[in-house]
Amino acid sequence: ARVMSLSPFETLRLSWARPHVIEVALHRPLKSNAVSPLMWRELHTCFSTHIPGLDDVRCVLLTGGDSKNFCAGIDLVAGLAPEPGTDVARTALRLRKHIMELQASLSAIEGLSVPVLACIHGACYGAGLDMVCACDIRWACEGSRFSIKEVDVGLAADVGSLARLPRIIGSASLVCEMAYTAQPLTADAALRVGLTSRLCATTAALRLESLEFAATIASKSPLAVVGTKSNLLFAREHSVADSNERVAVWNAACLQTEDIPASVSARGSGQPPVFAKL
Repeated sequence: ARVMSLSPFETLRLSWARPHVIEVALHRPLKSNAVSPLMWRELHTCFSTHIPGLDDVRCVLLTGGDSKNFCAGIDLVAGLAPEPGTDVARTALRLRKHIMELQASLSAIEGLSVPVLACIHGACYGAGLDMVCACDIRWACEGSRFSIKEVDVGLAADVGSLARLPRIIGSASLVCEMAYTAQPLTADAALRVGLTSRLCATTAALRLESLEFAATIASKSPLAVVGTKSNLLFAREHSVADSNERVAVWNAACLQTEDIPASVSARGSGQPPVFAKL
C-alpha cells in the first residue's frame, strides 16, 4: 500500500491499497482506537471532503490499522461533551449541537458516494459499532466482538446504532438485549444475525480477502456502483413505488452512459473494461 504523504490527519492513516481503493485506518493504537474529539472531527473531514476530493476513488476500506482492537469506543479520558454552563436551556442547545456534530461524522461515512467496507478485528464497542453500522459492508475475523457499550457509562447510544442496527440485523429483540445490557455479540453470532456478512479466520485473511473484494468493486463501472449505492440508501427510507420511480429517473440518464457498451464488450472479449473517471 502507498501511504499518502500529504494526508492531513493525525488519528487516521490513509493509503492507496489497490488502484481506485483507499484504506482509511483508525490510528490511535495505544488507545485501542478509542474515538477522541480530534478523531470525530477528522472522520467528518475525511469522508465528507477529503476522499471525495481525491482522484477516482471507487471503494474504501475502513480498518483498525495496527491497534489490537478495531475501536474500543469513545475515549472517556478525552471527554464526552463541552463543559456545562449555568443556564440549563443554553447548555442543552450546546449539547444538542455537539451530539449532532458527532452524528454527522458517522453519517459522512454512510453518505460517501462509493461503498465503504469495514474490516473488524478485536473489540468493536460503542462508537466503533456506530461507525461500522454506517458502512455498506461489514466483515470481521475470529475473536471480534460487538457491543452497544453506552449504557455501561450511563448513556443512551446517540450517534447511530439505535437507528441503524435494527435495520441491519432485523431483530428488535436482539437490539434491545444489546442496548439494555451492553452484552457483547460474538463474531459467530454477528455473522449469524447479519451484522457481518463474512467471518475470516485471521486478521491477515481478513485483509487479503477484503482487498480482493474491494478490487472487484473497483473493477465495475463507477457510475453503476455509485448509482446502486445511492438508490439502495433511498430505498431504505422510502416505499417500493417511490424507490422504483427514483431509479427510473436515475437510469433515464444513466442508460445513456458509455459504461454499458464498454462492459458488454469486455465480457465478450475477456479483457477487463476501462471506465472513465466520474
